[in-house]
Amino acid sequence: MSLLDLPGARERRVRTGGIELCVAELGEEGRPTVVLVHGYPDSKEVWTEVASRLADQWHVVLYDVRGHGRSTAPKPLRGGFTLEKLTDDFLAVANAVSPDRPVHLVGHDWGSVQSWEFVTVKRTEGRIASFTSMSGPSLDHFGHWIKQRMTRPTPRRVGQLLGQGAKSWYIYMLHTPVLPELAWRGPLGKRWPRMLQRLEKVPAGDYPTSSLPDDAAHGAWLYRDNVRARLSRPRTDAYAHVPVQLITPTGDVFLSEKLYDQLELWAPQLVRRSLDGKHWVPRTRPDQLASWISEFIAANEAAKENGGPVQNTAPTGAYADRFGGRLVLVTGAAGGIGRATAFAFAEAGARVVAVDRDAEGAARTAEMARLIGAPAAWGEAVDVSDEQAMEKLAEKVAAEYGIVDVLVNNAGIGLSGSFLDTTSEDWKNVLDVNLWGVIHGCRIFGRQMAERGQGGHIVNTASAAAYQPSRALPAYSTSKAAVLMLSECLRAELAERSIGVSAICPGIVNTNITATTRFAGADAAEEERLRKRTSRLYGLRNYPPERVADAILKAVVRNQAVVPVTPEARGARLLSRFSPGALRGIARLKPPL
Repeated sequence: MSLLDLPGARERRVRTGGIELCVAELGEEGRPTVVLVHGYPDSKEVWTEVASRLADQWHVVLYDVRGHGRSTAPKPLRGGFTLEKLTDDFLAVANAVSPDRPVHLVGHDWGSVQSWEFVTVKRTEGRIASFTSMSGPSLDHFGHWIKQRMTRPTPRRVGQLLGQGAKSWYIYMLHTPVLPELAWRGPLGKRWPRMLQRLEKVPAGDYPTSSLPDDAAHGAWLYRDNVRARLSRPRTDAYAHVPVQLITPTGDVFLSEKLYDQLELWAPQLVRRSLDGKHWVPRTRPDQLASWISEFIAANEAAKENGGPVQNTAPTGAYADRFGGRLVLVTGAAGGIGRATAFAFAEAGARVVAVDRDAEGAARTAEMARLIGAPAAWGEAVDVSDEQAMEKLAEKVAAEYGIVDVLVNNAGIGLSGSFLDTTSEDWKNVLDVNLWGVIHGCRIFGRQMAERGQGGHIVNTASAAAYQPSRALPAYSTSKAAVLMLSECLRAELAERSIGVSAICPGIVNTNITATTRFAGADAAEEERLRKRTSRLYGLRNYPPERVADAILKAVVRNQAVVPVTPEARGARLLSRFSPGALRGIARLKPPL
């Protein structure tokens, strides 16, 4: 879908400096204006998915940079793409679409590079309310970054220089005469869409537009007119006069995260965020970008109305730099480990989908997650053993909230009793939830992660019973052992897609699973007695589910394969590897009744 296919889209022309800029608008004009500036070799169409999500709340403006898309090119091209002239273009657009109010600026790639110029020069003061930058540093800041490492070299700084130098190989190529133009108007222009799909996992569709060869050929002058001059003689007054939100894709192959070291010196009102993704995040992660952009604009608008400082919208809890804004889905979230895990991710600033067959419990978890710190949280009632219900849930989540970044398959039920007392129906119930529920989650949501191509993580709650045999838990232990092996197999398969898989083995944890555990071969009265006794023993052990939740977050951050949590779980894991005979002997002991 192109921009003009979106509901309410309209187009106008803005003349400036002998050229004509093509400007598109979405949303109501009376609302605060956000201006989206595209990069190289793009046109404004790169923002289509982000713009459609922003238009419900803001007046969204996009324009084709001079020489790109449906804007005209300067004549001659040489000297026609300087940052000074690009600043003229921005001011002309801002004055046309929002003459009486400052605009909120968003830039990607070269759109961010030129936007850094806009927010650091005197003549734009008062015309910009905030700036969100992604995948494009200030050339002045970059120049100082290089000089600092060349004048005061250390092994680490030299390594950073060499690393960024290797990432910047394309810049050298674009400075060569004629060849880039020939390549873009020839084979490279034809192959570029397929290259983006294969290397960056950019979805196929109407992007990039048919103007790509000309856009890329003209845009080579962005580099030629600006890069060498600014890197060799960077401005010393390039301080941002507006609040800045920096979004850094962790998998950007063109820019090192180290480029933004000490950025706070140049942008005093700085909010940092990181995002799992490659360079073209406006196309691959539009849901997350739109959420963060809206949140940042809203915070700045509120500060302006209240006359106070801008509130830092980035989460500050543990692991906030890793999970802030990510979409996390947790099954079995109505209580116990699932609820504690949902809360832990909420404290880290993640958006949370709390799933449980207990609809009220899931809703309560989501409500509390929002109070704790989740920017958004939703409760969903689903039986994980129902494959069709899980597929419908995945479709709904993808359509309304986005593709899941972290999946926690935690839902499970307990069953105790000897093998000979365990019926086929008992076995089916345990395997349907504990194993098939995990399989459904991994297959359905894992496929979405893989197709998106931006990585992710799957956490499966197994148990110490997965590697510690017990005569009292044959069905439960078998289901959890299968989950453990499934996790190991998936980890091997999905590694090439940058999707991590972790198996969590909690051990004895004080949760409500004991209150619902069934005891095979026992009548109702005996089963109730055994439940109360087991719950009392787990309560005396008093290992809180919050510590398991913390282990889950650590497992994702560290990409750990198997994580025994409690001391007894870690001890049994060691015995299973170095003295399995001892575990087998312990398994023969009859548990006290």
